[in-house]
Amino acid sequence: MIVVRIILVVLIVITGLLLIGAVLMHKGKGGGLSDMFGGGITSSAGSSGVAEKNLNRITTGLLVVWSVSIVAYGVLIRFWS
Repeated sequence: MIVVRIILVVLIVITGLLLIGAVLMHKGKGGGLSDMFGGGITSSAGSSGVAEKNLNRITTGLLVVWSVSIVAYGVLIRFWS
């Protein structure tokens, strides 16, 4: 069981970091912190519609893997510790 716990913790950390990166790569919608850090500058070279859709899919996939890993780790700790 210790190997499964280590694998789940590593998976949670890696997907968490990738999820942070994926969220930060999204195009700013205007206002808020995105304007403060230069995201308010409009340029067509930033990302296309297809790239934004693919980034949405990647972000959603990472979120699902991260969430399932956290729930699995919680169940593992609760019932098999």
